[in-house]
Parts: sequence; C-alpha cells; structure tokens
Amino acid sequence: MKITFLGAAGEVTGSQHLVETRDRRVLLDCGFFQGRRAESREKNEQFHCRPKDVDAVILSHAHIDHCGNLPGLYKAGFHGTIFCTEATADIAELMLLDSAHIQFEDSKYLSRKLKGKHPPVEPLYTDEHVKATINRMHPLTFGEWHELGEDFKLRFVPAGHILGSAIVELDVLDGTDHKHIVFTGDLGRRGMPLLVDPQPVEGADVLITECLYGGRVHPPAGDIKTQLKEIICETMDKGGRTIIPAFSLGRTQQIVYFLNELFNSGDLCPLPVFVDSPLATRVTKIFRRYDETLDADVQRSLLTDKDVFSFGGLRYVDKQKESAALNERDEPMVIISASGMCENGRVVHHLKHAVSDERNTVILMGYQAPHTLGRRIQERQEFVRIFGREQPLKCRVEQLSGLSAHADATDFKWWFEKSTEKGSFGQAFLVHGEPEHSAALMPLLRNYVDEEIHIPQWGETFEV
Repeated sequence: MKITFLGAAGEVTGSQHLVETRDRRVLLDCGFFQGRRAESREKNEQFHCRPKDVDAVILSHAHIDHCGNLPGLYKAGFHGTIFCTEATADIAELMLLDSAHIQFEDSKYLSRKLKGKHPPVEPLYTDEHVKATINRMHPLTFGEWHELGEDFKLRFVPAGHILGSAIVELDVLDGTDHKHIVFTGDLGRRGMPLLVDPQPVEGADVLITECLYGGRVHPPAGDIKTQLKEIICETMDKGGRTIIPAFSLGRTQQIVYFLNELFNSGDLCPLPVFVDSPLATRVTKIFRRYDETLDADVQRSLLTDKDVFSFGGLRYVDKQKESAALNERDEPMVIISASGMCENGRVVHHLKHAVSDERNTVILMGYQAPHTLGRRIQERQEFVRIFGREQPLKCRVEQLSGLSAHADATDFKWWFEKSTEKGSFGQAFLVHGEPEHSAALMPLLRNYVDEEIHIPQWGETFEV
C-alpha cells in the first residue's frame, strides 16, 4: 500500500493525495492550487494520478482548494464515484459552478489582453463538466461505516472546519495487509461560532494531517465580535466605509452571525451592511437548510430569532448594477464581499475605490496566500496593483485572526490527545502547511506517534 502526495505537500493549497493498493486507487480531495496565475494554471491543468484509473475520490469538504479541480479530473477521464457528506455535496455544486464562471470570465479577459500574441486562453473546465461531476457525488452520513467493497470501508467524522466538513477514516485491506488511515482534511477549532467542534478518532496506523497553523495560537474567537464593533464604529465616526473581504463559504456566515448578535443586543452602530456576493447569498441559504446541524449557541438563538443570518439594515446584494452603485455612495457602510484573498470577485472593485482613502478600513479575516492582493494589503505595501494600476494604500488595515477555521497548536494538541486515548498513531504525514508551521507541529505530534513523521514534498510516494 502506498500514498503519493500530489498537492498541498510542502505548501498550502491544492489538496490531493493518492492512496493505492493492488486493487484500488483512491484520491483524497482534488483541489485547486491557488497563487500566481501562470503557476496556478500549469499546476491545475496537469494531473499526475492517471484520472482514468482512479476508482473514487473522497472529498473532505467543499473549499475550492480541496474540491476545485474535480471537474478537471472528470474532464481528464475520471468516471468514478465522489464520496462526501450531504452538506458538502450541496455546497460543492455552488462552489464549482462559481469556479467555472470565474474561469470563463478570466479566459475572456486574458484572450482580449493577449490577442495576437498568444492563442486564446480556454477555461480549465465548464458548467457542463461541473454538472457531470455533481452527478458522480454520493453523499454519506456522518458517524457510520460505509462499505465501498470488501477491502475498503469509509467513515466521516465532523471536522468542525466548515459546514459539512469531515475527517476521513479509511479501513483498507491490501491482500493481507490491513491499515486504518485517517485524513483530517482541514481540522477545525473548538468553540467556533456556528459549527460543532471537531471530533476525535480512535488512533490510526497512518495519519495525514493538515498543519496550516501548527506553530501558532489563535486569539480567542470571542474577542472578534467586540473588535468588529470597535473597528466598524471607529471607521463610521471618520465617515469611512469598512470593506471585509470574506470567503463566501463559512467566513461570511460567521461575520453576519456576529453582526446579527450585535444588532440584537443593540451594540451595532447604525449603518447599512451589505453582503455583496451572490455566491455567499446562495451558500447562506444552505446554512439555513442545515441549521439543525449547527452548534448549541445557534440552537439557543433560534428559539428567539428565526433567522440568525438576517437583521435590520442588512442587505444581500445580487445584481452587478447594485454592487457597482455601492461605490457611488458617499456614506459610512460595511461591505462584506468575496473573495477572501482579494484575488477576484466584486471585492476587488470595492478595494479599488477604498484603499487610497485614509477614512476607510479593510479588515482581513484569515490566511492570505503569497502573491495575492490580500497578502500585499496585509503586508501594508506602499502601493498595491489593482486591475493593472498601482494604487496608494492609505486606508487602515486590520488583521483579525480569531475567526480562522483551522486548528492552532492548542487545538492540535487536544485532538491528538483525545484521538490516542484508545489507540496510538503509527506513521504520520504533515500536509497543507508552510514549512515553518509543519516544522513547529512536528515536536508536538511526536508525543502521539509510534513511527516516523514525514513532511512530504510534491510527488513523493511512501509505502505504508
């Protein structure tokens, strides 16, 4: 039995890990690599797992760096089954259709820009590939073992990362060799708004774990609501607007939930709030559909508040014309808009109109990948390039990390301890993290692992 690491190995994005036995080839996740356009395209359009020979994909959750290249895999010849949770299947459909739309618009822009200098740039996949991919999804319930064959069993355990996210447990028989493999996907945090806590497992022969923040301790999530209120109100007092780049999936719903609580308690300043992302609006509808799976705080809120994602003064913006009109308004407001790393979507237009005005504030709510506009704003560079033009960065920039949906060092320690109370970990692999965080987590993990700990690099194969 062997595992080959084909993404999120020695880096953060593009989760893709191939498990092979003599009878089966199963892919754990099939995500997009995100970063510089040319490098991203080169990595995303080439598969090294022989898609036609892959029997199944097990999808941990619907973030685009974990599911984003599933239609590309299908286009390249994969016709197996994609196993995931019910909420993940619903969310992945929205995320992948949005991805196809972004690629289509991006290809039109690049083709115009490079006309006469380069052949037309084609999208990596289209809506038709997405629809065919969704038809291959087979949702499974949490907490139950599902037999995919005599030699292969699968169970999903809540990961607490985003709605529907799962820790993957595999029982694999390769001839007479039996292995229990655990893949954390993206491990969530305890005590986060909306989501249930990640659940421990009972040991494993092989552990594949993310380590994005393995060398960090996040500030308490409870402080975020107060910080949001203070920053928004201070910006309003200066006559400015607050721009919050936020991923449509997960982060937007958490921010709206906090603002809803502030509104209900009378602590939110009197100003309009706009969620300017059609995708976020559609994802929020799915959160409402699965509200019975959300955490105990939400269940208590629902006793007196029928919709925790709506309050007076909040408006979900749909049409592009309405979005553009926001930048013509000269009044304090809050705009929550995708994407979270500021690379595309409507938020880029809002940043274009906001970053050079010192009255305004940009609140970054999570990880900003290298070479993204979000990272350049986070670094407070003197000028930032937006739509090909250098803009002076004069606005206030705030980084609020308490809402990170990824486990930090204390969460990892808790999960490792709980997961080894009834059985240890054998081999371990650290993925989905920059080198300093994987190196920082290794000494902590060593206390719970019997065998070697590896930090695999792209393309490396290990016998397990």
